[in-house]
Amino acid sequence: MVSGWYRIEVERAQDLVRLTLGGFFEEAEIRALSVEFLAATRQLACGPNRHLTLCDIRGLNIQGQDIVAAFGQFVGNPTVRSRRLALVTAPSLARLQAKRLTQARDDVAFFDEESRAMAWLLGA
Repeated sequence: MVSGWYRIEVERAQDLVRLTLGGFFEEAEIRALSVEFLAATRQLACGPNRHLTLCDIRGLNIQGQDIVAAFGQFVGNPTVRSRRLALVTAPSLARLQAKRLTQARDDVAFFDEESRAMAWLLGA
């Protein structure tokens, strides 16, 4: 089983945080991700919750219900919430899990390609 991993990149010029997730996560990894993601948003010039997030979960495995719940707390945390969230996914059960976590938000969209996700985020 591949342990959970993530990469966070900041693009200051676009007030964008790129998040890439893969593997199987444990709750401690999600807590660490949340702390690092919040730190990344503080590197941007925009105000709180005005950033854009591009999240690539194509490498994410199907997670257990406890981990899905922990991800739900992360996604629902008002301190890390972005103005717009684009998720790049593979057509799989992981995509369905992500859709359930974000179904109450109208500022979230799902894409098969990163270029289309970026165009939506940037309003093109």
